[in-house]
Amino acid sequence: MGISKKQPIYDSASYCVIQAPFGRLGVMTELVDGSLMLSRIDYLAADTALSKPSNDLAKEVEKQCGAYFKNPHFQFDLPMKPMGTTHQQKVWKCVREIPTGKTNTYGEIAGAIKSGPRAVGTACGANPFPLVTPCHRVVSAQGIGGFMKEDAPGFYRQIKVWLLKHEGVL
Repeated sequence: MGISKKQPIYDSASYCVIQAPFGRLGVMTELVDGSLMLSRIDYLAADTALSKPSNDLAKEVEKQCGAYFKNPHFQFDLPMKPMGTTHQQKVWKCVREIPTGKTNTYGEIAGAIKSGPRAVGTACGANPFPLVTPCHRVVSAQGIGGFMKEDAPGFYRQIKVWLLKHEGVL
């Protein structure tokens, strides 16, 4: 009797590029333990070529992002791949609890989870699910703060400003 080996699934991940008011969003979905889950969202430049969602979850991500862009109070409901360190997960949980139209500082979140503001910023910079886990709502005590590992004005900070204006913060 031969030993049967289960073949690995190499095509379990799918990536598409969808329209956003500030450019494009790259959306990766992936099969995780038999369930299709969102595994990454990337902010991309407006000149990035669009590519249609190829599965039902990617289509749902596109639909929910469109709903958010029309109504900043829209609540995302998507299956997300479990990721991150214990610390990152604590930060991302706090971030998901910040209501639309409000912000928290890195220091406020740090105090809530008994961490440091820089560690909170590092966790926000590692967030694989921007928009869904809205790290744009985390700001510096002195101003807007960085975004997506970018401390100076640039591409990602422009997106943060757009999102905060969209939500009525700025």
